[in-house]
Amino acid sequence: MARRTHFEIGGQRVAPGTRARVDIPVSQLSNHTPVHLSVEVIHGRRKGPVLFVSAAIHGDEVIGVEIVRRLLRATPLRSMAGTLLAVPIVNTFGFLNHSRYLPDRRDLNRVFPGLSAGSMASQLAHIFMEEVVRRSDVGIDLHSAAIHRSNLPQIRLTPDNERLADLGAAFGAPVMMESSLRDGSLRMAAEEAGVDVLLYEGGEGLRFDEAAARAGVAGTLRVMRRLGMIAAKGVPRAKARPVRARTSSWYRAPRGGLFRGFVGLGDAVAPGTVLGAVANAFGDVESEIVSDQTGILIGRTNMPVVYEGDALFHVAETARAAAAAEGISAHLDVGALFDEDEII
Repeated sequence: MARRTHFEIGGQRVAPGTRARVDIPVSQLSNHTPVHLSVEVIHGRRKGPVLFVSAAIHGDEVIGVEIVRRLLRATPLRSMAGTLLAVPIVNTFGFLNHSRYLPDRRDLNRVFPGLSAGSMASQLAHIFMEEVVRRSDVGIDLHSAAIHRSNLPQIRLTPDNERLADLGAAFGAPVMMESSLRDGSLRMAAEEAGVDVLLYEGGEGLRFDEAAARAGVAGTLRVMRRLGMIAAKGVPRAKARPVRARTSSWYRAPRGGLFRGFVGLGDAVAPGTVLGAVANAFGDVESEIVSDQTGILIGRTNMPVVYEGDALFHVAETARAAAAAEGISAHLDVGALFDEDEII
């Protein structure tokens, strides 16, 4: 049998059965501090697919960084087929500044595939595409909601992509949402390059959420198991089948004022369900936000003070909402914060 070859990335060669951290030069700060795209490469002894797992494309979405940290310490990775490319922080600039954006105020997830001589965001997108995405067969991109809002752990799928539907089901997040590709996004650029990407959403910007972290680690391991990269031992089984939704609706503030939410993430809603209310500071004027759909609450704001038109609730539409909510409660049944060796 032919020997497995080294994996090359960023001008370095990683031998089979080893792991290495590769720092790919990106830029330099104004004080001459170098900025790198750091990739942890685990190159298995046995052949298999190349999977990339990326986080912090939006610099304030820190839950993905924690998921990658836990993943890299997971026991099943010690005997792995194929190659894992783990990138805990793609947008270093935004991560250091606690910001979604780069210093030039561009959204990195709107400029893919990027240009080698473009803007700061475009250059970073180009490096990530060339060094990581194009070397991979499939990817998992980890995200959270923006600051001051939370998302139920969920997978976003490209419509009519059966491979991603299979991997999304294997991931086992509470909800699978079909989501069209957006111009300039990593998912669109990767698909055009022949690389399927699952997008994971969970938790809140600049916050750690234990349920979202556990769902992300366990789901990634289940995808690796589905791809034949790791054995079943040490891979958590999904507690329930994911709810699949093809459409969703946003409910917005009918006026500015003080917001109170009456439903939580994962709750079932139906036409007539009062989701929340917005009142003025004197309490003599109040408007209710009422659902007109049957579904599951997958996102909501955490801000008590809102402006007219602010997005308050995100509902994934599904016919069997009540039964689905029972399965989701099993997904979210987590205890205290533990480290990965106590979880997996």
